[in-house]
Amino acid sequence: MTDAPPLFRLRGISRRFTTTGGVLALDGISLDIHHGEMIAITGASGSGKSTLMNILGCLDRPSGGQCLIDGHDTGAMGPDELAALRNRLFGFIFQRYNLLPDATAAENVELPALYAGAPARWRRTRAAELLARLGLGDRLHHRPSELSGGQQQRVSIARALVNDARVILADEPTGALDAASGEDVLRQLEELNRDGRTIIIVTHDPQVAARARRRIHIADGKVVADEVSSADLSSHPPSRPTTPTPDADPVAHHGHRRLDMFAAAARTALRSLRRDPFRTLLTLVGVMIGVASVIAMLAVGEGGREATLARLEKMGTNLLIVRPGAPGVRSAADLTSLTIDDVQAIRDIEGLTAVSPVRTLRTTLRAGAIDYVTTVHAAWPDIAVVRNWRAVAGGFISAEDVAEYRAVVVLGRTVARNLFPDTPDPTGRLLVIRNMPFQVIGILNTRGADQWGNDHDDLALIPLSAGFMRILGKPYLNSVMVKVDHAEGMTAAAADIDQLMMARHGIRNFQITDSAAAQQALSESQRSFAMLLGAVAAISLLVGGIGVMNIMLVGVTERTREIGIRMATGARRRDVLTQFNVEAVVVCGLGGIIGVALGTGAALILARNGFDVVIRPGPAVAAFGCAFLTGVIFGWLPARKAAGMDPVSALAAE
Repeated sequence: MTDAPPLFRLRGISRRFTTTGGVLALDGISLDIHHGEMIAITGASGSGKSTLMNILGCLDRPSGGQCLIDGHDTGAMGPDELAALRNRLFGFIFQRYNLLPDATAAENVELPALYAGAPARWRRTRAAELLARLGLGDRLHHRPSELSGGQQQRVSIARALVNDARVILADEPTGALDAASGEDVLRQLEELNRDGRTIIIVTHDPQVAARARRRIHIADGKVVADEVSSADLSSHPPSRPTTPTPDADPVAHHGHRRLDMFAAAARTALRSLRRDPFRTLLTLVGVMIGVASVIAMLAVGEGGREATLARLEKMGTNLLIVRPGAPGVRSAADLTSLTIDDVQAIRDIEGLTAVSPVRTLRTTLRAGAIDYVTTVHAAWPDIAVVRNWRAVAGGFISAEDVAEYRAVVVLGRTVARNLFPDTPDPTGRLLVIRNMPFQVIGILNTRGADQWGNDHDDLALIPLSAGFMRILGKPYLNSVMVKVDHAEGMTAAAADIDQLMMARHGIRNFQITDSAAAQQALSESQRSFAMLLGAVAAISLLVGGIGVMNIMLVGVTERTREIGIRMATGARRRDVLTQFNVEAVVVCGLGGIIGVALGTGAALILARNGFDVVIRPGPAVAAFGCAFLTGVIFGWLPARKAAGMDPVSALAAE
């Protein structure tokens, strides 16, 4: 035997499984294993040989005793330190191969190098070289289900070698193979041992054990025999294999590690989605509906808000309205308190663009044999500036019309269409208002209906003087409409009008309303409504996230063996956490993309069916961002569950 320090030094190792009624699997085992040995650990089923291999490979921890590997006490190492040691030092060959079913042969081989942080190009080249050396050069892109048992075992050998492992741990490596494939695997192990690697085989087959130079027999958790063949280690001096990387040890390439981890996790997620389309649909549907609802509902809410503001804009901006009657009081005297003299006085206030008195009347208009009920507004020409009205056919009422008491009328589009269905332009035609004839001189621009169904084209406009003289009687006003030069002057103008009216009337038998305040209140109301719609949609997104979490938790349970394989090949806890978190993010991100498309499509359909809709990128980006965060938040619990698994227990799962 060599005088070099042992690679493994076990002293008093015991392992008791409390979950199986306190079974003592290992009982005070002490032994040394040196570099370059080829050892067979034998024993009957249940003797503890696999438990010993798991402790040697840092997949399991002893209940008592000390295990030193290269002089380092594994009992003092944390889970991530043990994972790094497994990745750097060990290569595992399992009886059941333990290959990732959805990954190709090359990707399975690359797995330890991925967790070591090796660059992608180096990993691909190294995997191809190893598989070609093992006779699988034409099977790089085949999945395990497309390979025979012997081929799968050769893939697992290549995986064990990709990081140039110094120790190969083989648990019943020929147990699932036919005689020819088993012989091929044993020859591969002997060749690896001749290259200087330490080979530890766990087997119950005496013919397999006979191929090793040292045989350790275990019974009832104790070493009962430790035999060395005549061709001992003195004739095979141990050596450490040279590192196969072209530039440096792959473990040094940490700069590539995180990005490659994300990319590999994303590929796994997409494969998982393709594997079970029905489950994929169930996983995505909640997120899709949530995101689509957010976009569609916010588009409708924002559309309603902007449509309302647009209609208010048409009615006039920077607008003050003086009405008769004190706030909350409606006496007959108060309702007749506004006069033309008040209007003339208000016109002298500085900072006003236009002032128009208004008297309204709901009455019947007749043209020929057609009657139509509408609202008649009697006003001054300044009403055009105040209300943003203009004539699109004919003309508007003028100062001369007011001064000369002319019986002329300007019609809204709805009134013109109903009274004169035979012509699109009834300018010059006559109609009757309360038995008084008026001549149509113009048609107002189309303004449309608001969200409550009020038709802003259902009106008629006449000069105030003609209205007083011909149809209205007493010369009092319903309102005085004032347009202020600038929005900044609204408060000052309202205060000046209030002071003037108090001086003229002596009592507060009037009230002043601010259109900007009304617009702001209505805008806030619409915004609150939109936020309410968004909140309802967000709840559906929350429910979708919970659905994703539940399915991911089920997925973790179903993929327990895969988690064990990843940990055995060197995955740290944060690597497993990243794997499942990224998968959840990919699922929710895909659902978010589909949801954005569905929500945008739904909004467009609503727009075509007469709804006020405004589609902006902001809600779509926000909804997708929420879907992304849903993946992060609701994927964390399943990922945490996966990362907290015990490697040896995970590998034993069915």
